[in-house]
Amino acid sequence: MTLELIVFIASILFGILLYWRESQGNGVYRFFNKLLNSKELQMKPTDKKGFVYQQSLLFRIVFITFLFLIGIVVTRFLVPIGLATISLFASMIVGTLIGTYVATAVFKSSEVIDEKSESIEDAFQETIEKGKGFIEDLKEKGEKSFNKVEKEFDEVKEDGKEEAKSARERLKDKGLL
Repeated sequence: MTLELIVFIASILFGILLYWRESQGNGVYRFFNKLLNSKELQMKPTDKKGFVYQQSLLFRIVFITFLFLIGIVVTRFLVPIGLATISLFASMIVGTLIGTYVATAVFKSSEVIDEKSESIEDAFQETIEKGKGFIEDLKEKGEKSFNKVEKEFDEVKEDGKEEAKSARERLKDKGLL
């Protein structure tokens, strides 16, 4: 189980590397395309499609399975120990397939970020300016309300001082002292 997990993680990384390498250049795919197709059916020079780059799920599975099948056959002949089992074969295929889709997500998100970076920056600056204006409005309203409350407090305090008599004076006024 541990070996399968290690192979699975390594195959995810291999899938990412494979996808990145094909996104940089698709020379091997172009070679096989020229070898197998007639002049009318060959790829255009601007086409970037590769074995896994810009391919559908079914073709990715076929190409990855074929790649690992060739690798397992070569391993069987070179190494006499039976390392290449069906479970390792399946985990390598699934891991590589997942790795290609992880790489696709990373590439797509980086392209979107590159395209939208200026608009995101402008929106961020607008948000900062709006926030500054909002804080200034809050400060002005806070100062006004604080001054109003302070004046009311002073008025109540002054009114309370004039009307408030000591207990002794109140008793004298009632005639009890």
